[in-house]
Amino acid sequence: MQTKILDIADSQSIARALEILRAGNVIAFPTDTVYGMGANAFDERAIEKLFRVKERARDKAMPVLLADARDLEKIARQVPDAAKILAEKFWPGALTIIVPASPQLPKTLLASGDTIGARVPDHDPVRDLIRALGAPIVGTSANISGGKNPQTALDVFAQLNGRISLILDGGRTRGDVPSTVIDVTIFPPRIVRVGAVSAQEIELTLNKLYSRVVE
Repeated sequence: MQTKILDIADSQSIARALEILRAGNVIAFPTDTVYGMGANAFDERAIEKLFRVKERARDKAMPVLLADARDLEKIARQVPDAAKILAEKFWPGALTIIVPASPQLPKTLLASGDTIGARVPDHDPVRDLIRALGAPIVGTSANISGGKNPQTALDVFAQLNGRISLILDGGRTRGDVPSTVIDVTIFPPRIVRVGAVSAQEIELTLNKLYSRVVE
């Protein structure tokens, strides 16, 4: 199988991407950070395939991408106040927020845990794709685990040709720094990974609720 590269701005490309996702397969796409790849977050077989493509350890959960902040309720058992404040400030954007996971999510996605990371990317075509699918998309960097973070469709092709059906080409991404990850299921919230959003920005935003954020 040779992986196809199609222009994300072409409506026919989006239609093809939706066909692939609905069939339980994996695609790659640009985001506001690096290129990601993903599958329907409620399709367990597709998630299994994504783990295989990425060669990711099964004990490492993967986050999901949402079309809008209100969709957080679809994947969270509950939405903590800290998550609401951070989402209002930083979404769409490069902040992944870890929340209690909905029992409706496949166990494979959660890697035997009970939390899920989520974010709304600041990339309109990808958000439109998620809306059209009608479900969140599992979103992880479009590389083999440990590989270079891809900024172009050709970067993705170099690592994943033959492993996935389609790459949506949106040009070079705006940055090569992944999202910041914060866990709001614990007190005080803990920054799991520092990325595009600084710890200082998060602390300032959460001052109304917490005196400090553990990094």
